[in-house]
Amino acid sequence: MTPLCLIISIRTLPGRRAAFLRGISRNAAHALREEPGCLRFDVIGDPEDENAFWVYEVFTDTDALAAHRRTPHFLAWQDEKAELVVPESQVDRLGPLLFGEG
Repeated sequence: MTPLCLIISIRTLPGRRAAFLRGISRNAAHALREEPGCLRFDVIGDPEDENAFWVYEVFTDTDALAAHRRTPHFLAWQDEKAELVVPESQVDRLGPLLFGEG
């Protein structure tokens, strides 16, 4: 089965960067520790814009991603995130992992 990658671009509201990083790191830690279908969860900062981020997640398959989106920690993060990011700034891209090392 081919792993599935989710790449997200997102912008935080001015002054909310630290809170965003605390919240998303908590979500990532839970996902990696508690979800066997979550293989990778990275947050990348834009070196030219402190409020811009990319999130790179890898799941074993679509069922693992769907399960992730139903977890209490993900749902709590969605509520928290709504107060931290620019509305409608999140863009998700989903595709198969064709090559990777790790």
